[in-house]
Amino acid sequence: MDIAVDAGLRDLVTKARQTRGTPFASVYYDCTHATEDATKVLELTWRELREQLESGGADAATVAALDRAVWDAPPPAGTRGRALIAAGGEVLIDRTLGEPPARATARWSTLPYLVPLVAHAPPSVPHVVASVDKVGAEVTCVDATGAVTDHHTVLGWQHPVHEAGTNAGLPRRHDREHVQETVKHNIHLVAEDVTAAADKIGAELIVISGEVKGRRALRDALPERLREHTVDIGAGGRTQARYVDQLDEQVDTLVGEHERRRMTAHADQFRAELAYGEDSLAVQGLERVCAALREANIAALLIGSDGDQQIHTGADPIEVAPDPEVLDGLGLAVVERCRADEALPLAAIAAGADLLAVGDDLALEDGFGALRRYR
Repeated sequence: MDIAVDAGLRDLVTKARQTRGTPFASVYYDCTHATEDATKVLELTWRELREQLESGGADAATVAALDRAVWDAPPPAGTRGRALIAAGGEVLIDRTLGEPPARATARWSTLPYLVPLVAHAPPSVPHVVASVDKVGAEVTCVDATGAVTDHHTVLGWQHPVHEAGTNAGLPRRHDREHVQETVKHNIHLVAEDVTAAADKIGAELIVISGEVKGRRALRDALPERLREHTVDIGAGGRTQARYVDQLDEQVDTLVGEHERRRMTAHADQFRAELAYGEDSLAVQGLERVCAALREANIAALLIGSDGDQQIHTGADPIEVAPDPEVLDGLGLAVVERCRADEALPLAAIAAGADLLAVGDDLALEDGFGALRRYR
């Protein structure tokens, strides 16, 4: 799964910088609620996870915050997992996973553990959905985490938007022109709103529903830079509530397809770049990946099979190296030795890179690879 850097993850990096040395609790579990004994299963799962945290030294306030988060959340729809990351008595990350992790996990360590969050995140692409008709549109904005950040109605001129059926000759042409001008005004109003919404969330996909003429008109009214990311999907205009479920399913399918294409593109680029040898944008292995992170020269971190490698870190998350002598040689103080699967994803977020869990699809040296921004 591919996960883009969002505000929640950037805040996590800030927290790690500000409170270096303060441990994090990272918890992942199956929260599916589809059987009569689901609550009992969750009780047993959480009891075991809580005991693991407590035996590892987790403070009471952080455990209590997690306990509230576990039990205050409503049961999810379908088969789902849960990701919780907490520190200092506060839950910092609380997200539903698109699929349950293979096993429940609880870690208490100096850095948050993000690999399962990346591997099991639901397909999520920042996108805007506009259900349009002749008067306006219902506009929904979804950010990179899959959260709805805005839902609003855009209304233009409401009259006239239908031609009178009894006029003939010149009056009828006049009515038609008036209607066309009204509809055109409304479409441009919607286009301006959708453009602003798309820019605000960095939308990679714009979905338009509604009647054919309205969809085409809205697409044509959007800036060219957005048109190439725009898909229209049939009926279901602003006031047609009966199409809502169908529209949601179609949007979910489009988002999933877009996510898979993005993952495939990253993997294909990585394979292709490896052929360039030392001058490649693709690097793998702890030594070269850490070097790219220290230089903040990384567009995406590729995470392979989860291992137990250890690396050394400095005061800042991007100060990482497999050997402490590397940091010493750069004049950087070595703060601690920690797990690579905790330090590298956090460093990648600090460097503004995307995170891509490839599992066994790519045989990455030491389990990690990177696509650099420049050679």
